[in-house]
Amino acid sequence: MRSKHSKKKLLWRDKPERTVGLDLGDRFSWYCLLNQHGEVTEEGRIATSEAALQLQFAHTSRLRIAMECGTHSPWASRLLEQLGHQVIVANAREVRSISASTSKNDRNDAEKLARLAHCDPNLLEPIRHRRRERQQDLNMLRVRDTLVRARTMLINTVRGLAKSAGARLPRCASEHFPAAVPACLPATLTAASTPLLEQIAAMTAHIRTLDQQIEKLAHRYPEISLLRTAPGIGPIVAAAYVLTLDRPENTPRSRSAGAFLGLRPRQDQSGDRDPERNIGKDGNTYLRKLLVQSAHYVLGPFGPDSALRRWGQKLAGSGGKRAKKRAIVAVARKLAVILHCMWRTGQCYQPFPPLPPASRTPQAG
Repeated sequence: MRSKHSKKKLLWRDKPERTVGLDLGDRFSWYCLLNQHGEVTEEGRIATSEAALQLQFAHTSRLRIAMECGTHSPWASRLLEQLGHQVIVANAREVRSISASTSKNDRNDAEKLARLAHCDPNLLEPIRHRRRERQQDLNMLRVRDTLVRARTMLINTVRGLAKSAGARLPRCASEHFPAAVPACLPATLTAASTPLLEQIAAMTAHIRTLDQQIEKLAHRYPEISLLRTAPGIGPIVAAAYVLTLDRPENTPRSRSAGAFLGLRPRQDQSGDRDPERNIGKDGNTYLRKLLVQSAHYVLGPFGPDSALRRWGQKLAGSGGKRAKKRAIVAVARKLAVILHCMWRTGQCYQPFPPLPPASRTPQAG
């Protein structure tokens, strides 16, 4: 059985003679072309558009093209792969020689991408973009999140206006806010608050429509229904998990899922020095936030009894707010691992999973 490292080497064994570093910009992109000996033979600037990439790379022999992940990398990488080229999408967070360079510009970035891809593509920590259909479904979740955050901002604005006029609005669910609030607002705020309440009502209607569409994603992705058997995992969290990770094979082990989403503490070990650090937060921010919300439910008053809940409560103990916050992050990390294991094995959530044989207490006699 080959190791993960050897599999990476085999993936890039097929090396085209020429290598291109492509630094994608919003309007223009810079490219740098190296020959088989690593010498710069051509460089220049092209428009960041399908037509320009077609014109530049459609009528040439097979190339190895390296680019950083970003706004334009999904469609650009798909287009260049369709043209027959070998495309490497670098993880921008991991390529510190580019992101932390003191002489950073488009031309230098393109050359560094080309040289790293020419020598060893694994130095770029390559990622693979999800399929177009999955990206469109994930965009629906992101639109919903944007609407929810915008609605919250508008609700807080209305509450702030009421406080400035000496009134205090009643607590209610966000979807009931436009109907419950007008009777409690001072007459002097009617003109100012009406357009805000109308926008809140419109956003609520859009969010409700998106919720219905997200609920239907389980027909297209059966694993969503499987993940929803875990506590605190609703249709949004399950869909975000499946669409963000794309495939369980993208994370080599279930125990790596927490680190993949930035829920593992950072490491800064050197010799005898090994300080305790905060979590990395280098994964998907949206999914990490959703898992933390699920962890709040697991440890909250309505969370069902389970081994995960008991473990989190033991971590929280009586150590105050700091211990409770750490327990919530730890439960979110373990949830990420459990969901990945469920997805990989196809098994439903078990509140109290059986202990492995080695952990069982031997019976007397």
